[in-house]
Amino acid sequence: MSPKQAKMSVAGVQRAPAEVAYAHELAALADLDMGPVPPGWRLSPRAVETFVMGDDALGIERKFVADRAMVVRIIISLCTSRGCLLVGEPGTAKSWLSELLAAAISGVSTLTLQGGAVGSVDQLLYGWNEAILKRQGPCREALMPSPLLRGMMEGRLVRFEEIARCPQALQDALLSVLSDRVVVIPELAGDEGVILARHGFNVIATSNSIDEGVHAMSAALKRRMDFEEIRPIRQVDDEIDVVLREVRRANAAAGVTVAPDPAVIEVLVTLFHELRNGQTLDGRSTDRLAGSALSTAEAVAVAHAASLNAWYYGGGAMTVEHLMHHVIGSALKDQPEDRRRLRHYFETAVAQRTGEHWRQVWALRSLIV
Repeated sequence: MSPKQAKMSVAGVQRAPAEVAYAHELAALADLDMGPVPPGWRLSPRAVETFVMGDDALGIERKFVADRAMVVRIIISLCTSRGCLLVGEPGTAKSWLSELLAAAISGVSTLTLQGGAVGSVDQLLYGWNEAILKRQGPCREALMPSPLLRGMMEGRLVRFEEIARCPQALQDALLSVLSDRVVVIPELAGDEGVILARHGFNVIATSNSIDEGVHAMSAALKRRMDFEEIRPIRQVDDEIDVVLREVRRANAAAGVTVAPDPAVIEVLVTLFHELRNGQTLDGRSTDRLAGSALSTAEAVAVAHAASLNAWYYGGGAMTVEHLMHHVIGSALKDQPEDRRRLRHYFETAVAQRTGEHWRQVWALRSLIV
């Protein structure tokens, strides 16, 4: 897809997939790519790494903050016949990383299964077009492949979101796919009923380490996938950069010209970082909130909501007050004790801080009723 086509495709879309949003970068990397390319891949592993981690000299934006060696391990695991499972807390950008990898490797990131929505074999593998089935009987034309089967047939990377929320019997149905790279369709006779995976096919799955759902992860499936833990961003400065970049992008997509104030974003990221880790930046222990993830993704959502508040109600300038109303809504959910913990954090951490923005935060403590 050319950059011009990508721009046309984005028009009117709330959120474009990575292969559309970054079509110009993918095209540039393909032109410059001199490395060996695995069978069925669009780019070499080095180019895929550059797409994810960024390269200022090449004009490639950094899209994911993590240890480079971990990203390389994930890319190499996708070169093998084993799938890869990304495990971590909510909001650590597991899904975003899988989308970026699918876009760079296959050119398509939309072949996706949601574990909580997969409850039968037809949702996992295939179903039938009833009209064609009645007219012609079981045949390839009547076959309705799932994203997983399409990935096998087309040689593309398939994303399986929250795989542990899929019933264990259906998790086990993936075993022959990952081990033998084959799906047998008994309704079709002979070779028509045997789907062999083409080069480029693999599965990259995600699993929430906090809210895993009602189903345990299949032990046999675990043995057929490489595991990588995706952790929250460690450095506050890196997290501030991510939040600023994503909020600017979200604001632009919403037609909002509010520029996020870096000082206000620093307050937001610091609050989330400390309440998430149970430790202030200077090393003092504090309370962790039990009912909220307070992730980077959540910080982006809060800052974007504050921007919209400023745009529609506040004259176009984001303030600490706009921010704090949405912080409270994000931090206090269904854990009654979190209100006490948040008050304690304000009294022991926020009250001691100097600076105009922190004084404004302290002045708004009455919001924690």
